[in-house]
Amino acid sequence: MARPVRIGVQLQPQHAPDYGLIRDAVLRAEDAGVDIVFNWDHFYPLYGDPDGAHFECWTMLGAIAEQTERVELGALVTGGGYRNPDLLADMARTVDHISGGRLILGIGAGWFQKDYDEYGYEFGTAGTRLDLLKEYLERIDRRLKKLNPQPVRDIPILIGGGGEKKTLRLVAEYGDIWHTFAKLDVLERKSKILAEHCAAVGTDPERIERSVDWPGADQAPALVAAGATTFTVGTGGPDYDLSQVVEAIRWRDEFNPESVTGIA
Repeated sequence: MARPVRIGVQLQPQHAPDYGLIRDAVLRAEDAGVDIVFNWDHFYPLYGDPDGAHFECWTMLGAIAEQTERVELGALVTGGGYRNPDLLADMARTVDHISGGRLILGIGAGWFQKDYDEYGYEFGTAGTRLDLLKEYLERIDRRLKKLNPQPVRDIPILIGGGGEKKTLRLVAEYGDIWHTFAKLDVLERKSKILAEHCAAVGTDPERIERSVDWPGADQAPALVAAGATTFTVGTGGPDYDLSQVVEAIRWRDEFNPESVTGIA
């Protein structure tokens, strides 16, 4: 059975001097009919004033879990080296319980050097960060199985990135969702590589959901044909403009006529 198309919004926690602006954006997004509310895991803005207002990811996820009723939520994505992985697993389990089983644990190798330098983490190389991510995913998997109480559900693991040798192998081994910024031709090619990794570790590649950025209603059908079923619109503060989110939701509801979450 084909997966229904889902729409996410990434409410980037930057340039919002008052957290109330983010709280309001979460409410507006859920009311509009999004399926997933994401934030991101950085300590400084990625664009605009590099020292502008910014809030931390995981404390915010706890607040979003308490505030919302229907949407799934998570980070797109957690910086793999920013927290002890056993602690991160416990944090994820706790937010999963707060939300009643709606958390997606998004994680990646990390890339924004300013975060590392300013907060005292070792930046290393892309290779060392991916090796650390592999170790952390193993530890997260073990810790989630030990926690008491257990998570409400088997927390979906979203892995972000497109590295063909290491990242896609980790997706095959640990991922439930693969998020990539790839365009159509790259998505098609890397999906074949992911399938090869899945065959090597005994995973059904159809089990792994494909997640991409929202490309617009004209390009989305081709990406669905290539396997993508989750589309996310990013928006930042202070205004948190949801106009593209509403466009994406309308397209989803036409594409999935059985959808009942959208609001006309």
